[in-house]
Amino acid sequence: MASIHQPIAQTDKPENYDGKRQHRLINEIMELLVTHHGGSLSEKVLDESIDALQRAIHLAEEAHCQQVRKSGEPYCFHPLRVAHMAARHWMDFASVISALLHDVVEDTQTTLEEISALFGMEIGLLVDGLTKVDDDLLSRSALKEQTYRKQVLLAVRDIRVLCLKFWDRIDNLQTIQALNPEKQRLIAEETRTIYVPLARHLGMGRVATELDALSLTILYPTRAERYDIAVNAMRHTYDSTLGRIRSELHNILEHYKIDALVKDRWRPFSIAAARMTSRGLPALYTLDILVDRSMDAYHALGLLHSLYPPIPGKLRDHLNIPSQYGYQALKTSVQAGEIRLRVEITTRKLSRFNDSGVLAPGFEFRKSGFEDLMQSLIEGESAFDMESLRLASASIQVYTPLGDVRSLPEGSSALDFAFDIHEQLGLHAVRVRINGKTRQLKARLMDGDQIDVETANRPTVLPKWLEWAVTPRARNSIRRYLRSKVKRAQSDKFKS
Repeated sequence: MASIHQPIAQTDKPENYDGKRQHRLINEIMELLVTHHGGSLSEKVLDESIDALQRAIHLAEEAHCQQVRKSGEPYCFHPLRVAHMAARHWMDFASVISALLHDVVEDTQTTLEEISALFGMEIGLLVDGLTKVDDDLLSRSALKEQTYRKQVLLAVRDIRVLCLKFWDRIDNLQTIQALNPEKQRLIAEETRTIYVPLARHLGMGRVATELDALSLTILYPTRAERYDIAVNAMRHTYDSTLGRIRSELHNILEHYKIDALVKDRWRPFSIAAARMTSRGLPALYTLDILVDRSMDAYHALGLLHSLYPPIPGKLRDHLNIPSQYGYQALKTSVQAGEIRLRVEITTRKLSRFNDSGVLAPGFEFRKSGFEDLMQSLIEGESAFDMESLRLASASIQVYTPLGDVRSLPEGSSALDFAFDIHEQLGLHAVRVRINGKTRQLKARLMDGDQIDVETANRPTVLPKWLEWAVTPRARNSIRRYLRSKVKRAQSDKFKS
């Protein structure tokens, strides 16, 4: 049965992993790196980088040569596949070398100091960020929390640590069948809680979708199987009709000299998608049209609507105004004969942004915003604030009285806004004016709101503020103030 969507990476049976496949992966990694980065490096630096890559491949092969994964495949194929995904997504030589070595320190006698001495501090730091904390004195749960905190701390300094972790997790999820069911479930839940929202926050939409679909398939295997059966049946039913539509689109685009790629996209498995199977083709299928320029996208939209009448109210222009996750495309629905069809049109360049986010060449990522998020997580009461990660996957833009833009997680209150401006403003806040109307501090903000905070001479912090605030920055400040207030009261009581 054919897969309903094209995954980021493909796996195979353990017995099919041999020297020939290994050499093919190595050659492709080398070609991708030279193609993506060779032009920007001097001949000397390129030669040195290739030499370091070859030494890393040799070290990984030697270190893992006696190891076999629980699935039965030689262990060295895991770091090779992770490195291959990194190279495919425009990551640099240092990242790919770190991917090759990411399990060497954890699983072999090679030390982090040796890695740094052989390949430099940059690669040493990346490998360190991907290495689990090793402390026999820590319990399993504490060890896990310590590992997360370490990864977050390093991510503030180098975002590549998180991106490499995504590729490592994707490969682990695709080859997880040999583990016991309980371990599979824990890894899948952890992925959905931590890595899926972080991937969305980095604009890596396809990566987030892949991680989520793989995790849900592990957690709900029966539903996933039923979903695959339903979608493949739908594909069989509409195959000839969709082929005819693609052909008609190709002809009219070619006639007007628009170079375009027209392709199918079936919705990956999710709980929401499984519930939509009864709604038919429009809920599970999208026809993607990729063109070279934004002007071509609008021209293609006009030609599409000339072929098939558009459904009123279904046109969304996210080409120049990105959606909440940064996705950029023209979205429409049309009536193509007897079927209703969802269509998305974007440029090839923006398609790379939509898939790979922060890693795509030319992607404008607000690094300072990411660092603020990571720092607020580190300052949290727990080692990792799960709720704030969930909120990080969607954001709103609100305005100060002077028109300055502030980005906040979706669901933020006016109190969160005050603390986002400055801690003292939050501590002294008493009420706000939202779009000119007086509101309480607990009022939830909407995208585009303008907020003016009214303050008192003294802090007015109350315990119930913890119920109103959702951002880590606000909640941390409130907790600190309440603790200091209790300590002062106890100290005054003792003195009296």
